[in-house]
Amino acid sequence: MKRPALLFTAIVFALNCFAQTPDKSLFYTLSFPNAAHHEAEVLFTIPQAPGGEFKVRMSRSSAGRYATHEFGKNVYNVKATDVDGNPIPLTQVEGDVWLVDANHPATVKISYTLFANYTDGTYAAIDESHAHLNMPAAFMWIVNQQDRAIKVEFDDLDKYNWKVATQLHHDGDNVYSAPNLQYLMDSPTELSNFKESSWKVVNTDGKTEIINLVAHSDDSQAAIDNFAKSVQKVVLEEKAVYGELPSYDYGEYTFIDDIYPTNSGDGMEHRNSTCIVQTFDKIEGNETRALSTFAHEYFHSWNVKRIRPKSLEPFNFEHADMTSELWFAEGFTQYYGELLLERAGFHTVDEYCQTISGQLINQILNTPGAAKYPETQMSRYAVFADAGIFNDQTNMENMFTSYYTYGGATALALDLRLRSDYNLTLDDYMRAVWLALGKVQHPYVIADLQKVLAKLTNNPKFADDFFRKYIYGTDKNDYAALLAKAGLVMQKAAPGKAWAGPLYGGRRGRGGMGATNNDGWLIQGGTMIGTPLYKAGLDAGDLVTKADGKDIKSIQDLSAIVAAKNIGDKMVVSYKNRTGIHETTLTLEESPELEVVTLEKTGKQPSQEQMDFRNKWLSSKVK
Repeated sequence: MKRPALLFTAIVFALNCFAQTPDKSLFYTLSFPNAAHHEAEVLFTIPQAPGGEFKVRMSRSSAGRYATHEFGKNVYNVKATDVDGNPIPLTQVEGDVWLVDANHPATVKISYTLFANYTDGTYAAIDESHAHLNMPAAFMWIVNQQDRAIKVEFDDLDKYNWKVATQLHHDGDNVYSAPNLQYLMDSPTELSNFKESSWKVVNTDGKTEIINLVAHSDDSQAAIDNFAKSVQKVVLEEKAVYGELPSYDYGEYTFIDDIYPTNSGDGMEHRNSTCIVQTFDKIEGNETRALSTFAHEYFHSWNVKRIRPKSLEPFNFEHADMTSELWFAEGFTQYYGELLLERAGFHTVDEYCQTISGQLINQILNTPGAAKYPETQMSRYAVFADAGIFNDQTNMENMFTSYYTYGGATALALDLRLRSDYNLTLDDYMRAVWLALGKVQHPYVIADLQKVLAKLTNNPKFADDFFRKYIYGTDKNDYAALLAKAGLVMQKAAPGKAWAGPLYGGRRGRGGMGATNNDGWLIQGGTMIGTPLYKAGLDAGDLVTKADGKDIKSIQDLSAIVAAKNIGDKMVVSYKNRTGIHETTLTLEESPELEVVTLEKTGKQPSQEQMDFRNKWLSSKVK
């Protein structure tokens, strides 16, 4: 593998010269004779195969996804032959690894069947309407041969009336190419009869970049063209943050959007494209909801794909990739994704206040994970939390706060502090990070981010204090005071109302604990530390049968009883579990949930200074 600091340079160099050595290119051919049953046939041709025995394998992780995913489970009928079809001994040595016998010819062909029936940003899906390919879920590769140029041919396009949407280079006909494995694996591809809308953006350096919106949906072309106008506004707001677009490989960036109700919603960033999967029936009528994912993923074309954590360079496809920087890579992106929709005019100030309180403030101030653990540690937990696959219960509600919202809340605080104390903005900081680290292709560590802040503010002490307290530590910024600068008020969301704790994770009891279908409410998820439910000793596996002398059949029954009570009231709760039948006393409290509202909503008027602050923060930056 390349040294991490050299990977960006290697990619750029390879993009310029890989076509000069086609004789050495690895070659994949995909055909779809059984698309109706979600299968593809893959032929992997290896010219100048490694000497001696060598391994081919499927990936266990995917770029932009940090937990392990066993892609090898969906390939079968794996065979090795020479160019004439004569078999070569092939041994499966691990679930996703095969060993090619040492006595092989110069060219080896590996063939296999790929099953794919999960449409999201991580896996792959095949049916007669499309082939939706995340490359780590589709392609085997040679261990220790990651630098070789690659070509991919997509067959059966005419059979299904499919076109190709991808960031791979189009070599001609149905053949596309990548300079190396890292680029291939980072290139999602949609084969379908999609609709497309494209436009040009003149970059700051005068170069024209083409932006493509590709949509596999039941929308009309007019609906896609209309939605593209909204996406254009988002693109320009994001360009304004950094002062320029990235210089996209081959001069194009592509939004690949798949919309269907049975999809699994997702958004996955890539170097010159993004794979967005949504569960609407179509885009038309859902434009504003759809834009949230577009805004977030497009911001990644700077932050994470080019402003790149050193811990992810190069990405390792053999296991989970752990990093301490997701609070910045994902969290700051989360903050901007929603902020820029406000700046672009797609949300009102009141709607953005709901975003601040729901996605950021409550997550950082009212979750046990954020109270106990720094966001660097929450970032490392992504190897389990980022769509990780497991069957047993975890204690996430008490020891994990998402790095998306945790980092997003930190971005909010830093933005407001820069505006209040330094006549600077988070836009200035992101632009400085881009110029110091991303544009020059220098993968970063956290200390690099701190140095940029110190230089920008001309105050190393402030930068050290901020990172020590809020990045490495668990201190919390004074959000009420910071938001007040913009004429926003942070207050209790349900003052004076009784609260037992979050009533999630429950369902009607059913068997296994001596219960019939109507015997009570089974708590399936863990209760949260500090809540009345937790303090009363209730937890996952307890079947609540009575509260305040009334039968409990559902969450709704318990909620209704709590709603009729006052703060400080005590309720006797009957429940049973494997140790028998029990009673406990639950003391109701006031909910700690917070909300953010404009000063106007409280019946007061903000000062001119507050309105100026708010407008400078939330108004469009497109010139």
